[in-house]
Amino acid sequence: MNPSVQWITLLWMLFSGAAMGVAFDSYRVLAGQLHFPKWSKHTLDFLYWIAAAFFIFRMLYFTNNGQLRFYVFVGLFIGVWIYFLLWSVITQRFVVMLIQVTKGILSFLYKLFRMLLWNPIKGILMLCLGLLRFLWKFLLSLLRLVLKCLMPFWRLLKWMLRPITSRVRLPAWSKQLADKVIKAWKRWF
Repeated sequence: MNPSVQWITLLWMLFSGAAMGVAFDSYRVLAGQLHFPKWSKHTLDFLYWIAAAFFIFRMLYFTNNGQLRFYVFVGLFIGVWIYFLLWSVITQRFVVMLIQVTKGILSFLYKLFRMLLWNPIKGILMLCLGLLRFLWKFLLSLLRLVLKCLMPFWRLLKWMLRPITSRVRLPAWSKQLADKVIKAWKRWF
């Protein structure tokens, strides 16, 4: 391997180490701000290291066909060290600022959704429900009025049919069914 490829590999490993630092700081700040459960922290750490390993070996394969040399580890270490020395605090603040901006935008969109869509739809539904209740009560009161007006005719019909109905015996189950219907009728009307 010629020296130019080695220097290019070293520079790419410096960049990869810095990229690993950015990803780690972003992940750490995100996990702290979003309050992931404690049981998921180890799984997320494991996934981070698997992704970092794939990224490093992809960069290594891209630069020198995947040859693993000592200067690769030196480049990664120096890249991570320089990143944490110079840019770690800036990255953390930037990620916190991005999270706050994202939360603000999501809060604004949620309030906009509630104000423009949810509240009007809810109001229309409540109005329709109120109208249906009013219509139902109106129909029930109208039915009560009609039944009260028909009550004298019912009594007259009952009196006229008494000789026939007194001789007819209904089964017990029909009497129970009639009692249930009468109870339901009295409860509603």
